[in-house]
Amino acid sequence: MNSHDPTERPGAHLVAEQLGVTDPYTLNIAYRPGDPLYRAATHVIGAAHELDELHNRVSHAARATLEVLEPVARGEFTGAPDAYEPVRSAVRQVEQLASRQNRAYERLTEVIFVYRRLLPEANAAQPSREEVRGHGRSDVWAVAGERGLDALRAVEAGELRFHRSAVYGYAYLSDGHGQRPNPGVWPETVQQLVTEGLLEQDTRESIYRPGQLLSLTALGQAALRDARTTQPRVFAALSRSNAPSHHAATGDGPRAPVPEPPSKPSRSR
Repeated sequence: MNSHDPTERPGAHLVAEQLGVTDPYTLNIAYRPGDPLYRAATHVIGAAHELDELHNRVSHAARATLEVLEPVARGEFTGAPDAYEPVRSAVRQVEQLASRQNRAYERLTEVIFVYRRLLPEANAAQPSREEVRGHGRSDVWAVAGERGLDALRAVEAGELRFHRSAVYGYAYLSDGHGQRPNPGVWPETVQQLVTEGLLEQDTRESIYRPGQLLSLTALGQAALRDARTTQPRVFAALSRSNAPSHHAATGDGPRAPVPEPPSKPSRSR
């Protein structure tokens, strides 16, 4: 469960929601300083701090603006041009800070995306440039490898819902207990599967709360059936190809005929 309140620490909340971590500000401690993931995680931490700080400044500025506006609402201003200058100044400050906060949010979403693309499981699922070029699209990575099947299995397990944050607009998933599912299942994967007709999203429900329930379409069910029938055959074939020859080791079963040595030509006197 995400323990960070988005109305107080939106940066920490977004990182925890998107990456499935408890403490977003220790995201880089698992990596060495020279590791690209260390640099990416450090950028995420810095961007989250920046968003939280600007959110706090916007909140304080908004409260100060309300104090300035109260006399206007009570009709106590004279209407002279200079009397409204404190109002204009307060509104400008909120507008400038809110604009910086929006840019900070966009930067945080960008660095989170970069960090996720560097994760080992993401790299394993991403196709080569030639594959992307051949498909004519840049979103193949979202369903490549086992990522698409993992999402289908999660939906089959039941009560997987697609949400969007009402405050900041980012997408996230929750299971039947209201908690984040396996971090390997990403909103981008679910969105791509919906586009391809393997999943259905119940748009009759609110995308904010309780979220839109996901279900398998007939095409998605067929894809899971194919995966379940194909994989055992592949594993069995690999096992047979890697197993030592039982007949050669034990002497049981039919043996290949041993060729007889060529006969020597008879000598004639």
